[in-house]
Amino acid sequence: MKRILRVVLAGNPNSGKTTIFNNLTGSHQKVANYPGVTVERRTGTCRRGDVTLEITDLPGTYGLTTHALDEQMARDTLIRERPDIVVNVLDASNLERNLYLTVQLMELGLPLVLAFNMSDVAESQGIQFDRAALSRHFDAPIVRLVGHRNDGTDELIAAVIAAVDAPRESPARLLKYRLELADALAAIEPETALDTGLREAFADPLGRLLEPRWFALKLLEEDPVVTAAVTRPELCSVVAQAIERIRDVHGESPAMLLADQRYGYISGACQETVRHTAEIRHTMSDKVDVAVTHPLFGMALFLGLMYLVFNLTFTLGEPLMQILERAFRLLSDGILAVWPSGRWGALRSLVVDGVIAGVGGVLVFTPNIMLLFFGISLLEYSGYMARAAFLLDRLMHRIGLHGKSFIPMLLGFGCTVPGILATRTLDSERNRLITILILPFMSCGARLTIYALLIPAFFPPAWYAPMLWFVYLTGIVLAVVGARVLGITVLPGETQGMVMELPPYRMPTMRSVWIHVWERTWLYIRKAATIILGISVLLWALTAYPKLPEDPVQSPAEQRAAQMAQSYAGRLGHWMEPVLKPMGFDWRIGTALIGAMAAKEVVVAQLGVAFAVEGDAEGTGSDSIRSALRANYSPLTGLSLLLFCLIGFPCAATVAAVRAETGRWKWALGQFVVLTLLAWIICTVVYQVGSFILNLVR
Repeated sequence: MKRILRVVLAGNPNSGKTTIFNNLTGSHQKVANYPGVTVERRTGTCRRGDVTLEITDLPGTYGLTTHALDEQMARDTLIRERPDIVVNVLDASNLERNLYLTVQLMELGLPLVLAFNMSDVAESQGIQFDRAALSRHFDAPIVRLVGHRNDGTDELIAAVIAAVDAPRESPARLLKYRLELADALAAIEPETALDTGLREAFADPLGRLLEPRWFALKLLEEDPVVTAAVTRPELCSVVAQAIERIRDVHGESPAMLLADQRYGYISGACQETVRHTAEIRHTMSDKVDVAVTHPLFGMALFLGLMYLVFNLTFTLGEPLMQILERAFRLLSDGILAVWPSGRWGALRSLVVDGVIAGVGGVLVFTPNIMLLFFGISLLEYSGYMARAAFLLDRLMHRIGLHGKSFIPMLLGFGCTVPGILATRTLDSERNRLITILILPFMSCGARLTIYALLIPAFFPPAWYAPMLWFVYLTGIVLAVVGARVLGITVLPGETQGMVMELPPYRMPTMRSVWIHVWERTWLYIRKAATIILGISVLLWALTAYPKLPEDPVQSPAEQRAAQMAQSYAGRLGHWMEPVLKPMGFDWRIGTALIGAMAAKEVVVAQLGVAFAVEGDAEGTGSDSIRSALRANYSPLTGLSLLLFCLIGFPCAATVAAVRAETGRWKWALGQFVVLTLLAWIICTVVYQVGSFILNLVR
C-alpha cells in the first residue's frame, strides 16, 4: 500500500540543513511561497519503496519565538500544517546550542528524528556521544550524518519512516519545570483546552489542537500571537496572576526562567551522554580566522575575492556567451532566409527583431549569470561569507547597522526581492527598514546582463574585470553612505549589537552548489521566457508603429531610421530627451530605460530591438549591439549609462516587495523617486565634468 509522509526539516543556521535537504530530494525539489507570505519555501520528494516523503525545508532558525518573521513562519508551518514528523538537523560539533531548538520542538509534541550532522567534525575534535542515552532524553532516534559526503542519508530515511508510528513519551513527562513554573502550568493548562479562540487560531486543517502544555508555556512567555488569540477572560486572569506571582518571587520574567530551565535540561543531558576524549585546542579554522577577519588584511581579501569572482564571470563567460550569440544569429538568419520579406512582413519583423533580438539578447548572458552565482555559492557554502559578515560588522556599526544586514545585501547581488524578504531575520525594525531602502544599490543578476553588454562595448578587454569590480564596489559605497544618511536623518536610533556564529570551513559539495546555481539560473531563464518576452513584444510594437509609407528616394537604412524616430517609442524618447541629454543619453537609450521599470534586463532587450529595427547593426547578437553602441556613443556615455542602471529606479517587482514588507506606499514610492533623482544628479555630474576634462585635454 502506497503511503505519503509529510516531513519538515528544521535546524539552526549553518547546521548543514540545506545540504541534507539536497541529499534527500536530489533534483525532485521546487521553490514556492509559504502560504500567506512572500518568502520562499523549498519542497521536494523522496521515495523509498511504497513510501513517499514530501519534505519541506524551513528557514534556519535558533528558536520558535515570534521575535523575527522567519521564526514565526517556521512555527506557523509546524502548527498549521502539522507534519507527520520533524527532522531536526543539528551541528554535532556545537551540540548544546543546537539542542535549544530541539527542546522547543519537543514542547510542540510532534514526532522527532535528530540528525547529527557534521559528526566527522565533532569526532575530529575528540567529542563522543552516547546516542542511545541521548535518544532517551529527547525521545527521538538519532542518526549520524556527514552531509557534505552524503553519509547517513539512507539511515535517516529509514529512521524517519520507522519513527512516524513509534510510541512516544508525553513532553510533560520528559520536560519537567520546577518551582512556581510547574504550579503555573498546572493552573493554566485546563483553561487553554476550553478557549475557543485558541482552537480557531491554531487548529490544523483536521481540527486537531496542540497539547495544552504548549499553549500554557507560550502564555507564560507572553507570546504576543498566542496571547492575542485568547478569548476567555478566566484564562487571561489565571495567566496574569501566574506571571505576577513568578515576577514577585524570582524578580524576573517567566520567559527567562523557562529559558534557563531548558538550558539546564540540555546541560544535564549532555553531561551524562557527551564526553571529550582530548583537550579541545585551537583548530586550523581558528588560526585562519585571525587573518580572514583582520580589519585590514581581511578587507583586502574580501575585495580580492570579489574581484576574482567578477574576473571569472567575464573570462570564462565570454566564450560561452559567443556560442549562444552564434546560435541566435544562425536562428535569425535561417528565419530570414526561408521567410520572404514580402509575406507577413510585420510578423517576420516581430519574430526576428522583437522576440529573437529582445529575448535572445538577454539569454546570451546566461553563462555570466551562472558563473556569478557559482562563485558566490562557493564562498557561501565554504563558510567564508559568515566571516565577511563578521568583518563588515565593524563598518556596518559605523553606518548605523550591524553585520547581520550583510546577508540580505549579499542576496541582493542575486536579486533585490529575495534580499528584501531576507530582512525578516533582522530583529530591529529600524535596521530592517534601512536595509530595505539601500538594497537596490546591490547590483542584481539582472543588471549584470547590462554590464556584460556595455563594458565590452566601451572598454578594452583588460578593463573588463576592473570596470565590473568598480561598478559593484560603487554600489556598496553608495549603500554605506545611504545607510548613514538615513540613520542620521529619516530613521535615527541606536544600533543593536550582533551575535553571529562562525561555522567551520567546509569543502562545498558540487551537488549543493549546482542546485543553488541552477535554481537561480532557471528563474532568470523563466523570467526571460515570460516577462521579458512580453515586454520585448510590446516594445517592438512601440518601435514598429505607426508605419511610415515607403519613400523611394531614401535608402533602406534611412527609412528604418525614420521609422524608428516616428514610432510611438521614438516620440516618447524624443519627449524625454531634454531630461536625458545632460547625462549623455539620447532618445533611444530613453526608450530602453522606460522598459527597465518593469525589469532591468529590458535595457538589453530594447537596445537589441532598437538597433535591429533601425538597421544600425548587422545581426541580432550582443556583438552587433555593441558595435552599434560604439558607433553611436562615447565611452563617457557608456560609463554614465552603467551608473544610471546601477543607481536608478528599482524594477516593478522591487517596488511591490518594498510596499509589501514595509506596509506603506510612501517607502516604496519614496525609494523610487529618490534613487531616480540621485542617479540623474550623479550621471549628469560624471558626464558634464568628464566632457569638460576631455575638452581641456583636446
